Amino acid sequence: MKKFVAIGECMLELSSVKDDLWKMGVAGDTLNTSWYARACLSKNWSVLFATKIGKDVMSSKVISFLNQNDIGTDRIHYHTSRTIGLYAIHLNKGERNFAYWRDNSAARLLADDQKILRLMLEDADIIHFSGITLAILPPEGREKLFVTLQKLRTKGSFISFDPNIRPKLWDSLDLANSIISKAASFCDVILPSFEEESICFGDNTPVETINRYNYLGAPLIVVKDAGSSIYGKEGDNPVVCVEIQKKPLVDSTGAGDSFNGVFLSAYIDGCSLKNSIRKAHNISSHVIGYKGALVPMQDVKKIYKSNLN
Repeated sequence: MKKFVAIGECMLELSSVKDDLWKMGVAGDTLNTSWYARACLSKNWSVLFATKIGKDVMSSKVISFLNQNDIGTDRIHYHTSRTIGLYAIHLNKGERNFAYWRDNSAARLLADDQKILRLMLEDADIIHFSGITLAILPPEGREKLFVTLQKLRTKGSFISFDPNIRPKLWDSLDLANSIISKAASFCDVILPSFEEESICFGDNTPVETINRYNYLGAPLIVVKDAGSSIYGKEGDNPVVCVEIQKKPLVDSTGAGDSFNGVFLSAYIDGCSLKNSIRKAHNISSHVIGYKGALVPMQDVKKIYKSNLN
C-alpha cells in the first residue's frame, strides 16, 4: 500500500449559510489537498493527515471527520493543553476573506519533537506541505521539518510544496521570500499561485515564477493563476500553457488546494503534465461553485473518472 501524507494545520471552518446562520466543517489547506487526493487516488493508496491537535471535544471532531472519510489519523499526535484553530469565511462576490482564531493551535508545535515528526512522515511515498505549514511554525520547528523532509527525499519520498503565501502569517514578506525559497530548493514539485507570488517575489508573469523556481532546482512546477491560463514545466522540457475556461465564482475557498490534490493524483497515476493540469482544473472549477472548501467526495470522483484521459 502506497502512502500519501499531508502535513499541516487542520482547523474548524465556519462558512455562512444565511444571515447569522453558519455551517461548521473541518478544513485547512493541506487537509483540503488530502481530501481531493483521497477522492481521486485508487484504493492502492492510503491517504493520511499529519498534525497535532488537542484532546478537547472540538479537536475530537477532526478525528471523527477524517475517519468517516477514509483519511488516516494514525499520524496525528496530541497536545494536552492546546486545541485546534478556527476560521470564518467572509465572501465578497465569491472572493474570500478570512477571520482567524489560531493562537492556541496545537499544530504550531507539530515539529517541536524531531522523533514525533519522523513518525508522522516516515515511509511516505508522497509528502505534501505548504507555506502555511511553515508560517505557523517557530524557526526551530521549520528547521526540523526541513531536515526531516530532506532526509526522507534522499530515501525516495516525493516532496510536494504549495507556497500558499499568506502575508498576515509572516513577520515580513522578506522572511516569507527567504523561507519559501529554501523550502522550494529541495522539493520535487512546486504548486504556486501567481497572484501570491507576484506580491511576495515581484514576478510579472507566471513564466517568471516558473523560471525562478526552476533556478532553485525544482524538477516540476505548475503555476495556478485564478481562472487564467495555467503554466507548467517538467524537467528540461519547454514551458507548457493550458488555456482554461472561466467558470462562475461562488466561493474560491479551497480551489487551489483541490487543484493540488487532483494534479498530484493524476500525475502519479501516469497522466501527462498537460492532462494532469486539465483534470485538476476541471475539479477546481467545480469547487469554486460550491460554498466551503470541501466538495462531496462522490462528486469529485464522478468528475475525475469522467475525464480519465
